[in-house]
Parts: sequence; structure tokens; C-alpha cells
Amino acid sequence: MSKSLFMLSVLLLSPVSFYSNAQSVQPLTEQQSTMQPEKQRLLGLPVYVRIIKEDKVLELFVKNQGTYQLVQTYPICNYSGGLGPKRYQGDFKSPEGFYQVTMQSLNPNSKFYRSFNLGYPNQYDQEHGFTGKHLMVHGDCVSTGCYAMNNQQISEIYQFIEYALINGQPQVEVNIFPFRMTNNKLNSYSHSVHYEFWQQLKVGYDFFEKTHQPPNMIVSNGRYNLAPQGLLANNPQKSNPANPFAR
Repeated sequence: MSKSLFMLSVLLLSPVSFYSNAQSVQPLTEQQSTMQPEKQRLLGLPVYVRIIKEDKVLELFVKNQGTYQLVQTYPICNYSGGLGPKRYQGDFKSPEGFYQVTMQSLNPNSKFYRSFNLGYPNQYDQEHGFTGKHLMVHGDCVSTGCYAMNNQQISEIYQFIEYALINGQPQVEVNIFPFRMTNNKLNSYSHSVHYEFWQQLKVGYDFFEKTHQPPNMIVSNGRYNLAPQGLLANNPQKSNPANPFAR
């Protein structure tokens, strides 16, 4: 490890060393050290993750200057079962919906290199009787219901999430959508058995597109709804959502 990267990791960790689980952060490996310096400077800021199934991409956003801005779009190696929510254990389906990752969700010693648990089944899934467990985003590019990345990708995503949690973010929102939920795209699926479910997801999708803030979704009467405080965000801050690392 280079001296500069060692000093960077010390500087990043020193303000948060009072957290009880701070010792879970390990020094950067040679593989992790390939992260661009621009990204390294963002480690520890709040993180939001969005997965778009149809595009096979995971989008990583970081809160910078008040709004969440796109840092990187990662191609997903593999997921299972096509579009639509996961319903039961053994259907080999990757979930859709609104999930949260906490420190307890992280597994740095996964047999799939690194992984974080999505928290499936969440409240919505449970109210609908959906079953299943150990639904992850992980490495090794193999999926039987999880979202699989290659090891270099999951190493970087994992590090962003872990640093954000250690630095005080209570949970990282992971929103999973079947496709980019424009009106035209959703209407093209109006005859799908999943259409009504996807209408619920669209509320959260539209909120982020409008405000560049993760939606605060609740479950009431077996439906996803935007929490009342989310409805107050009618005047989002102006921001440039362009990817600063696209060059």
C-alpha cells in the first residue's frame, strides 16, 4: 500500500473512530486502491443505491452539497428471474422494492467475496406472504436470486456503504426498480400482472428524480406509500446530477 493511501485511510477513519464497529474497516487492499482519487474523497458521505433490472445496472449516489449525485454506474453481472418481485423461496427471482442496508447487513467474509444483505423480506413482502432469505448484492458474478457484481465492483460499492454507515448514516437505502419508470415505459406494461405493484414503485422513483433525495417509503394497507414528510419536498435544491466521473 502506498504511503499516500495509508494516510488517506487514516484521515477518513479518525473522525469516526468513536463508533463501536469502526474496527470492521480494513486497510485498502491493492485491488481497492485502484479507486479514483475523486471517489476516495467522497468516502464517508451518505450513500444511496438504485438498481435498474432491465438495464442491468447498479447506480451509486453520494450526498454532496445537499443532494445525491451519481458517482458511478456499475454493470450487473447477473440477476435471476426477469422482471417482477420475488414472491417465494426457491423461485430464483431477484427482488424489487425498497430495502435498507445496515452495518449488520455487511459481510466482508462472504463466500462471494463481499456481500450486503438487502433485508428481504421487508414489511411489504411479509404482509403479502412472500418468503425467502439471504437476498444479497455480492461478488463472484453468480446469481440464484441475488444481484451479482464482479469482485472489483462489489469491493468499491461495499467500501462506500461501509464508510457511510461508520460515519453515522443509520442505513443505506437500496431501491430496486424493474426499469426506468417513465410514464411511457410504465404504460407499455399496463397489461402486466405486476402493473399495480409497479405503480407503487413509481412513486418512489419519481420522488428521487424530482428531488435528488432518496424517498422515505412506508407500507400501509399492504401498499408502498411515500411518507408524509416526503410529500413536503416540493422545492428541491438546484443541483447538477451529472456524473462527475464520466470523463
